[in-house]
Amino acid sequence: METVIKIACQDEKGLVHKITGILFEKLLNVTRTNEFVDEAFNQFFMRISYVGNCEIHALQAELLAVLPQNAQVEIIPPALKRVVLLVTKEHHCLGDLLIRSQFQDLPFRIEAVIGNHAILAGLCAQFQMPFHLISADGLEREVHEKLVEAQIDAYSPDYIVLAKYMRILTPSFSAKYLGRMINIHHSFLPAFVGAKPYQQAFDRGVKIIGATAHFVTDDLDEGPIICQDVVAVNHSYSAKEMAKAGKDVEKIVLANALKMVFEDRVFMHQNKTIIFD
Repeated sequence: METVIKIACQDEKGLVHKITGILFEKLLNVTRTNEFVDEAFNQFFMRISYVGNCEIHALQAELLAVLPQNAQVEIIPPALKRVVLLVTKEHHCLGDLLIRSQFQDLPFRIEAVIGNHAILAGLCAQFQMPFHLISADGLEREVHEKLVEAQIDAYSPDYIVLAKYMRILTPSFSAKYLGRMINIHHSFLPAFVGAKPYQQAFDRGVKIIGATAHFVTDDLDEGPIICQDVVAVNHSYSAKEMAKAGKDVEKIVLANALKMVFEDRVFMHQNKTIIFD
């Protein structure tokens, strides 16, 4: 099984040689490397996968010693990502992810599902998946989020996925899970943000509709984009038919985004992502 190293630092000459030299000295077999330099910010990014035995903390220390100051080095052993899903009422993304988890189509394991309505509890029961109902009725947003936060933290997940979780999050909640929370938005961002995007699309007479998976930040639907896709529509589609077609796109876009994230191929940089194939 391959271990992945993710490096982000200021660019300078000889970085690739320094990094791969350390791996060579430790008799580690490099299976793949990807590099990218954002020239506007003089920022270097590298993803390396290797096979071999090595003490991770020692390797990380040696890499940091040869890299520019404030470099970020993450060494990730092979393991399934542990995930908690947040849902409301729509079933299509939840059902798709439950199936993918059961048949190991993605490198992740769903630990639990948290919903603010009970409607999806039965679907989770079919997969013997823990479902926690935390209703928001009569609660202030911050109070409700504290309850949700406590339930999430009880599982210590690697990532939180908003699988059609139709609630606006507070900045403090988003900040706590920054870089670890992923949302699927039923629109091709940045167009048609907020509520009723398909109605907005219908009203504008668009010829394509799409979906966007992105990291969650404290700006509504403005986080770094991971994956997008579209399908063609025409004047004969009603807003309801657009929404129905859009659900299939949402499932695919979310699954593709999670695959890249769970395979440690994604870097967050400024308000965008760098993704290595």
